[in-house]
Amino acid sequence: MSDKVPVTVLTGYLGAGKTTLINRILSEPHGRKYAVIVNEFGEIGIDNDLVVGADEEVFEMNNGCVCCTVRGDLIRIMEGLMRRKGRFDAIIIETTGLADPAPVAQTFFVDDAVGKQAKLDAVVTVADARWLRERLRDAPEAKNQVAFADVILINKTDLVSAPELREVEMRIRGINPYATIHKTQRCQVPLPEVLGRNAFDLDRILDSEPAFLAGADDRDHEHHRDEEHSHDGHAHAHHHGGLKHYHDEEMQSVALRSDKPLDADRFFPWVQGLVAKEGPNILRSKGILAFKDDPQRFVFQGVHMILDGDHQRPWAEGERRESRIVFIGRNLDESRIRQGFEGCVA
Repeated sequence: MSDKVPVTVLTGYLGAGKTTLINRILSEPHGRKYAVIVNEFGEIGIDNDLVVGADEEVFEMNNGCVCCTVRGDLIRIMEGLMRRKGRFDAIIIETTGLADPAPVAQTFFVDDAVGKQAKLDAVVTVADARWLRERLRDAPEAKNQVAFADVILINKTDLVSAPELREVEMRIRGINPYATIHKTQRCQVPLPEVLGRNAFDLDRILDSEPAFLAGADDRDHEHHRDEEHSHDGHAHAHHHGGLKHYHDEEMQSVALRSDKPLDADRFFPWVQGLVAKEGPNILRSKGILAFKDDPQRFVFQGVHMILDGDHQRPWAEGERRESRIVFIGRNLDESRIRQGFEGCVA
C-alpha cells in the first residue's frame, strides 16, 4: 500500500472556497509536490501564474461536469499521471461545485489500473458558513458533499455570528456525525489536517476517526424532550445540554452495534443485498466486525453499492469484541436495517 500515490478529493458547493484552499496548497512551502486535476465549470479558476510558479503539474478537465462525464476522463488523466510517477507526492482532484463526489471516489474501487497505483486518501468538503443552511434546503448536491466527507472545513466563519456558526455545525452533524470539522477563514487550516488523512485506508479506519469509537449509537439514543421544528420543515432539533442537535429527515446516519459475535455466512449476504437494493441511497458505509470463531477484526467500507473489506489485525487481549457499523444516506429504513443486522448475530 505504501507505494500507492494518495489522492485527495476536494469538493464543496459553488463559492465555498475550494480554489482558495487549492492555491494555499500550491503556494505554501511544505516541501511536497502535488499534481492537481481541476475541473472548470463556471467558476473562477486557479491562478495559473501561481500554478506555474509553484512548480506543480496541473491537469485541467474542461469538458464540463466532473460527476457526469468524468470517470472516463479521470481514468485517462490518472493513467497519464501514473506514467510520471515520482514527479509528485500526491494528487488532488477538485470537483466542480455541483458534483456528487461519489463517482470520483468509486473510480478508485472499480478501475483496477488506477486502484493498483493510487489510493483514495480522503474526501474533503469546504462548506460556506454563510450560505450552507440555504444550500442544504435547495441543493441535494450540497447534502451529498457533507454526507460524503471525511474532513469538513466550515469556511468564511467571519461572515456569521457565533450562534449562527453553532447552528451550521449542528446541521452538519445531523447529516454526518463522523467527519472531522475545522472552522476556518480563507481556508486557513494546517495542511496536515486536510492532506494525508488516510481516512479511506481500511487499516486506519479507527485511527483517523476517533468519533467512530466514541459510540454514535449512544448519541443517537439521547433523545431529549425539548424538541422544535425548523422553519424549513426538513429538519428538527433536540436540545442536548443547551446544544441543538439537528436530525435531517431526508439524510441520516444509521449506527448499529452488537457485542454478540456475528455469523459471517449471514452477514455478507445481508449487507451485499442491502447495498444492492439501497445502494443509490447509501452514500457511505463503514464498519468494524467481530465474527464468531474469527480471531481477527474485519473492517469494511463502501461507496454506494461498492464494498471493500479485509481482516485488519487480531483482536487484542482484553479488547472489547464488538461490531460497529454506520450507514450514511438518504431516506434509509432504519428499523428494517436494524432488524436485518440483528438477524446476523451468530
